[in-house]
Amino acid sequence: MPELRAAAPRGLCTDCGVSRLVDAKACGRACQFIRPDYAAAEVRVHGRARDPARPDELHFGPFRRMLRAELRPPRPGAQWTGIATRLGERLLETGLAQAVLTVAPTPGDPWRPMPVIVTRPEGMARCRGMRMGWAPTLALLEPALARGFRRLALIGIPCQVHALRALEAELGLERLWVVGTPCSDNTTTERFHAFLALLDPRPETITYLEFRADYRVELRYADGRVRFVPFLELPIASLPPDFFPLTCRTCVDYTNVLADLTVGYMGGSGAQWLLVRNERGEELVRLIEPELRIAPLESRGRRAGPVRAYAQNVARAAGGLPLRRMPAWLRPLAGRLQRWFGPRGLEFARARVEMKAIETVLHLRRAARARMKHMVPAHVWGLVRPYGLRPEPDELPITCARTSGVPSQAAAASPVATGASGAKRSPPS
Repeated sequence: MPELRAAAPRGLCTDCGVSRLVDAKACGRACQFIRPDYAAAEVRVHGRARDPARPDELHFGPFRRMLRAELRPPRPGAQWTGIATRLGERLLETGLAQAVLTVAPTPGDPWRPMPVIVTRPEGMARCRGMRMGWAPTLALLEPALARGFRRLALIGIPCQVHALRALEAELGLERLWVVGTPCSDNTTTERFHAFLALLDPRPETITYLEFRADYRVELRYADGRVRFVPFLELPIASLPPDFFPLTCRTCVDYTNVLADLTVGYMGGSGAQWLLVRNERGEELVRLIEPELRIAPLESRGRRAGPVRAYAQNVARAAGGLPLRRMPAWLRPLAGRLQRWFGPRGLEFARARVEMKAIETVLHLRRAARARMKHMVPAHVWGLVRPYGLRPEPDELPITCARTSGVPSQAAAASPVATGASGAKRSPPS
């Protein structure tokens, strides 16, 4: 990996890598946490705004189609079946991309992400799996351009993708491919190790961790064992209040809406969930379509109750109150009921997006209220309104400040004309 400059000191920052560029001030026009304009950026990248006639676009952003898919055969060591990794391989095999910017494990610590420039298809294999921690992947833009690469691909998380899209026109690229993975909560690698220590007395033996759509965390061990821990039995209440930084608790782009193709799991019901967002996303799917097993998407259950309960807990946490702990004897039963009756498939994905929207509003109100009119886009207010959250006059998005109420769904999906500015966990899977 090329030697990177030190990160410039910033307030709300996930160290996407922009502050490590020669022009560190590019953060001002690129950062997701300064003055983002999602509506204008979505129009610029995808050619249109969110369509209120397609309700799922208000949750997930513009898309042409959504797929439930598995790579066959699945790749050993992949987080799910290896779709994102395989896309990187195919882009390099076909010459559509000269280099893929992504992350690999750091030598000596497989959980710590290390930004890498991959130029050979076989090099993608070491990038499989999930890392936890900050990854300044965009700092590799300058070394990649210096090597003469003009056809680039990025496999990245939302804050990286937002920043890249804001700077894309300045890079002089012939072609850019963006594979986005969803992300909601990140933390430092050191704190992640502390979390693993709460899950097992021998955390060094854990080789794999994934939050699944069946309300369980899957753990794999070096000796081949597999263990499932229900969400309700996780030691979340034992974590320090700032375990997840304010950036991750106030991120409104869970589904990576500026990617050409989002590769996630939330709506996949045990498989992977692909959101094909534009023509470049269609081209990416065509690269591996013969290797995919595709099944219909599912949507079961009702999200309103779980989301409302989550909102009440977040309100307590944002107000400095302790989380309500369920009695230990009740947790196994509640976990089984959650798996049987909780929202699944697309309804699970909608629930998670609404939970993140609620978290954003409540934590920003507590910690950085003055930022709300810049950081909370209009469509987010539409997502939280069913749960009793409405903007105060000083919280309205700048582009909606002349109106007197919460933006309608149509307004939330409409492009705005103030120009776009743009710049955790989930690398290739």
